[in-house]
Amino acid sequence: MREDVQDQVTQPTGERRKEQSNSNGETDRELTRVARRGEACDFQSTPHPAISAIGLKHSDLHRLPVAFTRTKFESDEWSRALRLASKLERYNSYLRRRVSSAKLIAASSYILFRATLLAALLLIFLFLLHSPPLLFSGSHYYSSPHSNHRSLLSSSSAAWEQDVRRSATQRRADGLSVLVTGAAGFVGTHCSLALKRRGDGVVGVDNFNAYYDPALKRSRQALLARHGVLVLDADINNVALLAKLFDVVPFSHVLHLAAQAGVRYATRNPQSYVASNVAGLVSLFETAAKHADPQPSIVWASSSSVYGLNTEAPFSELHRTDRPASLYAATKKAGEAIAHTYNHIYGLSITGLRFFTVYGPWGRPDMAYFSFTKSILSGKPITLFRMPDGTAVQRDFTFIEDVVKGCLGALDTAKKSTGVAGGGKKRGPAQLRIYNLGNTSPVPVAKMVSILEDLLRKKAKKNVVTLPQNGDVPFTHANVSLAERDFGYRPTTDLATGLKKFVKWYVEYYGVETTKRINRKRKIAGEEEEEGAAASA
Repeated sequence: MREDVQDQVTQPTGERRKEQSNSNGETDRELTRVARRGEACDFQSTPHPAISAIGLKHSDLHRLPVAFTRTKFESDEWSRALRLASKLERYNSYLRRRVSSAKLIAASSYILFRATLLAALLLIFLFLLHSPPLLFSGSHYYSSPHSNHRSLLSSSSAAWEQDVRRSATQRRADGLSVLVTGAAGFVGTHCSLALKRRGDGVVGVDNFNAYYDPALKRSRQALLARHGVLVLDADINNVALLAKLFDVVPFSHVLHLAAQAGVRYATRNPQSYVASNVAGLVSLFETAAKHADPQPSIVWASSSSVYGLNTEAPFSELHRTDRPASLYAATKKAGEAIAHTYNHIYGLSITGLRFFTVYGPWGRPDMAYFSFTKSILSGKPITLFRMPDGTAVQRDFTFIEDVVKGCLGALDTAKKSTGVAGGGKKRGPAQLRIYNLGNTSPVPVAKMVSILEDLLRKKAKKNVVTLPQNGDVPFTHANVSLAERDFGYRPTTDLATGLKKFVKWYVEYYGVETTKRINRKRKIAGEEEEEGAAASA
């Protein structure tokens, strides 16, 4: 190895410079190839050919004698090899830094991806929480400003369960715990208030549909809230929510008043009647029979319309009901048959109530007495029906307070269900009842208009036409002897008294300036002026 070095040292200077120049070029090209391939060299294990060319390993350099090492360093070839090794070491370090940076960037990108995904899921959740669902399709829509599925989403929270339990808590000994469906409806609001006032626990459910002004239903909801009654925004076809409610509270009773009302509207939107009055009833019975533990006793609203074309009067629960005159009546008749089935198979205690033309404060705007009041005050004509033979159409108008007494009487006398939770075999026959709740005194519709005219001190503009074949029946007349016998039902409010209470509520709720109110204000203003004059004198 010394001879090789000596030969290199004794070479002419020009030749050595020429060879060094060529060697430097090859080294640069080799570095370029290594860089392009992205290779990192480990000089401790794999010496570069530039070092091996002079017969040394990179790891042996530190062992050379100082003089000999100096001789090597004086060699141009030795210097070139060291420069090459230094450059490759620096490039190797550069590649390692690049790999570390790439790993760091990859890790950061993964974290950023997961954060973005979580943010997107949160936005989707918030959107679902605040967007109103479309519960049913068709020309008549059932949209809830506070979505139906929002109740289901919020039902997973401890605060929601606490609110439900608080509303369902009884405040009297042997009090009832009642789930009221259609609680923001006309009858539902009054029954919920009456139950709460006497110390029963009440939780309400209502879908706040747009069949009539939802603002009126919201006002009823606010009224109930002031008395400690929680009304959830939900549809009775939401079986998951019903099941959740029965999990949270072991309701002793259900007062099922949710339904699609109205006789004439059924000709325009029949699907809504089937969805609410048939499918909704089945959803409730299914949940009560197969999920609730213990099974509750159920009182539900049928209708006097099931008597249909019956001509026997007064209507008795024993009369035939197989000739409904409207789809609404048919769905209520179907409900009575469905109730019999669930009572027979699952042992549910079920009581049906056939309401007769209920009226009063907080009533339904689609009812004749309500719409007539609005039309008379605004000077618009009203339409009165008469039979083809000229006789007047009559209705058994029943005041809301009397109906509420009947509903509470039915709840108080309802026996326990005999079925087993989960829909198992019942322990024995269960109670199955049906009752009329009416006033027992039919009144011509024209007479009702006359009473309104006196109360409003304004004459109605009347259009009298023949009763069309659109589902209306010529008269209704209730026989309530069965309800009187079983739970003491006795209606006490005549039509004039009931309408007076309704008109008082109407003018206050809608802020109507009637002649009587105007005269009262004038009288008060005159008295104040007289008092002021006397004081100044």
